[in-house]
Amino acid sequence: MNVLGLIPARGGSKGIPRKNIAPVLGRPLLAYTCDAALASRSLTRVILSTDDEEIARVGREAGVEVPFLRPAHLSEDQTPSIDVVIHAVEWLDANTGSRPDAVVLLQPTSPLRTSRHIDEACDLLQADDTADSVVSVIEVPHRFNPYSIMTVRDGRLAPYIPDPVPFDRYRRQNLPSFVARNGPAVLVTKTDVIANRRSFYGDRILPYAMSELDSLDVDTEVDLLFVAAALEHRARSASQPAATVPGSR
Repeated sequence: MNVLGLIPARGGSKGIPRKNIAPVLGRPLLAYTCDAALASRSLTRVILSTDDEEIARVGREAGVEVPFLRPAHLSEDQTPSIDVVIHAVEWLDANTGSRPDAVVLLQPTSPLRTSRHIDEACDLLQADDTADSVVSVIEVPHRFNPYSIMTVRDGRLAPYIPDPVPFDRYRRQNLPSFVARNGPAVLVTKTDVIANRRSFYGDRILPYAMSELDSLDVDTEVDLLFVAAALEHRARSASQPAATVPGSR
């Protein structure tokens, strides 16, 4: 498949000013997603879509293409991500005659996502002809399980889901399992679904499970601290020699 890796990174972040290039362990946040995309065996081409010259420079220095600057009307707070992707696909079609079979949306706010995650998600889509998309998910922690969530009624705690349930909602082992999108860190969609239905998902969506650590997503300044600690932990783990089994060679 001809698969486009698209990294959207506008300049006008409100929660964390200049979030997409905020420093994390001495590197711009964006650079970690560029690394993962460029190391992927599944992506035919990797493009950064931005309206910001400084972010464009950071992307080019990281090795990804920045063939255009995104129009201002596609870089506002309320601009749907689907419009950003459609603009990139149409620009490529009009200016290069190239139209990808699928697009992988890679948000810079998921810096723990690796090339392995991208490749495995793309493999899932290619292995199922009926699938429209693949979205990365994480298991919902038990404390956020819908049956664990409480609300306050008349000054007292009460289950948010008040109906009787056929299990002990206060025992973690009894709770049903749920998943949720983790950003998403990886979102793979067939281009026809994007163009014809203006949708990232379509009708048949395949889940791609990721770990809690790899799913860290940056929304706040505190998240940047967590991400830096997780990246340091990963680097330390990678540098340690593999454990050997006694008696083995």
